[in-house]
Amino acid sequence: MAVVLGLVVSACGGSSDSSSSGDSPTTTSGASAPTGEPIKLMTVTTLNANGPTYENISITAELAAQYLNNNGGIQGRPVEVIVCDEQFDAAVAAGCARKAVEEGVISVVGSFTYFAEAIVPVIAASDITWFGACCAISPSELGSPHSFPMGNQPMYAVGAVKKAVEDGCVNINAVVAEGADAIFLPPMVNAMKAYGREFNDIITPSPVSQDYSADLARSITGVDCMVVVKSETPFLTWNTAYEQAQTTVKQYGNQGNLNAVSAKGAERATDGNIIGGMYPDLSTPPWDDYRATLEANNIDQVANDFNSLGGMGTWAAYMGFAQIAASIQGEITAASFFDAASKTTALDLDGMVPVLDFTKEWTDGLPGYNRLFNRSVVFSQLSNGQVVPLDNNFTDVSDLALGIAPK
Repeated sequence: MAVVLGLVVSACGGSSDSSSSGDSPTTTSGASAPTGEPIKLMTVTTLNANGPTYENISITAELAAQYLNNNGGIQGRPVEVIVCDEQFDAAVAAGCARKAVEEGVISVVGSFTYFAEAIVPVIAASDITWFGACCAISPSELGSPHSFPMGNQPMYAVGAVKKAVEDGCVNINAVVAEGADAIFLPPMVNAMKAYGREFNDIITPSPVSQDYSADLARSITGVDCMVVVKSETPFLTWNTAYEQAQTTVKQYGNQGNLNAVSAKGAERATDGNIIGGMYPDLSTPPWDDYRATLEANNIDQVANDFNSLGGMGTWAAYMGFAQIAASIQGEITAASFFDAASKTTALDLDGMVPVLDFTKEWTDGLPGYNRLFNRSVVFSQLSNGQVVPLDNNFTDVSDLALGIAPK
């Protein structure tokens, strides 16, 4: 499990557990300041640990609450966020679940943890939802009726295969970090089969190697393109070898990891590399309010990567929660929100994610992924070391993930 840590969200600095009502003395839309009993939400992630931490998630959760409160709250009530640091410890994660129940949390929103199995069953018993996660990886996240993920993992890797084939790549290798292959490779292989093809070679490098030159040499032999799934820090080391190899093999990578950080020092080699992602680039219109909120609060966007699955995923989750909660007739409770979310047929966040229908499970899809509602991919590319969007068009890759040829 720890092997794939960082494949789903971009790592940032640490922080401690905190809570915030998001109160601000001014509003940004002319709306009245929210009053009354707060709507309590929780976000769970890793902040203090000896591995990757996700401060961008905690910062975004608190900024989202501030944004909502500055615009009148939800049904006139303020939003209060409890950020629970699970410290990359299953026992601590279970404590977060108990705290959510004890605090009367309406929903656990926009979270990422490798220990959702210690959380989702506990909160579900109290009708508390696990809402809007970018990167569902556990059985409960992908199977529990109380789980409403909004991200598309592992579909962005399927999208990378699609783009490589459609870009004219003839011979393609798959490079997937050891440990992540169980999650990502099966639908990638299916996608190749859908095109009547197969990977020339499948390479599974160690996620902690200090020198990828040998793996890189094998990955670029006899091919014109490679689809690579790695986390950000190994990608940086990998791209160093990629630059040194002076190769023309084109690389297709994953959002939040093949980025400006991992391309640093390898700008020449990575120029034109394609990125398959869950969310449109942060520079695009769907994120105007998010960017404005980051800027208004003087958030350091160099130290913390908000153009990432964790950052954009958390913002989208809070906006999605607010949209559904605003539609509830009567009291907003954990049970009433669960009921409303379960009946939502068209969650429309103006392009942050595709329009989502939470009433239709993927029952005929990948086994164990029935709660994967978002199966669409969007693409960016690297240009002179910086990520730039190719377009904002979501491409559904459900059939490809199952090995079904595109129509």
